[in-house]
Amino acid sequence: MSETTVDEVMAELADLDDPRIRAVNEKHGDDHGVNLTELRALAKRLKTQQVLARRLWDTDDTAAKLLALLICRPKVFERDELDAMIRRARTPKVHDWLVNYVVKKNPHAEELRTAWFADPDPVVASAGWALTTERVAKKPDGLDLTGLLDLIEAQMKTAPDRLQWAMNHCLAQIGIDHPDHRARALDIGERLQVLKDYPTPPGCTSPFAPAWITEMVSRQQG
Repeated sequence: MSETTVDEVMAELADLDDPRIRAVNEKHGDDHGVNLTELRALAKRLKTQQVLARRLWDTDDTAAKLLALLICRPKVFERDELDAMIRRARTPKVHDWLVNYVVKKNPHAEELRTAWFADPDPVVASAGWALTTERVAKKPDGLDLTGLLDLIEAQMKTAPDRLQWAMNHCLAQIGIDHPDHRARALDIGERLQVLKDYPTPPGCTSPFAPAWITEMVSRQQG
């Protein structure tokens, strides 16, 4: 399918659109109705196509953007290109996939992490926090974990939803991976009570940081 055109792909995505899936996704802020398993199957068929990926991204259609992120070459994007893309990632799923599937694999990831971390746009800042959480888990050397906990303690309670979620993930990751900071992470989570009442399906781990930390540490020790 190396000669596949944008119009052909958009037609296929339109055929895959399911109103029932769209209705569920819209409750979470995602305006598309394509089953993600079917989207991944289409991406597998298309294989890596950077030019097509860029053209799909430019359609500004959510399903097309998600597909673009699956068939692109993460390492070839320039810093400014990714910065522009994060600001056009309107929906939570596009934002999440862009950060996790593309930016984390790009050589400009650390530079973007520091730039986005302090961005005045809370959605962009949440990408900076997500990249910071990745470092907390995998490359913590050089990070000021105490300083991160200070910011979380001061700002997470009143942060906008997506930024709050990213900060909470960082709090949990610090508690899970860094025993010297675990007691403070647990204390911050207990006092702020962020996401304590978040509905969690049976068998899933609560995003409430103290519960999350306790569960993951128990698994590690077990």
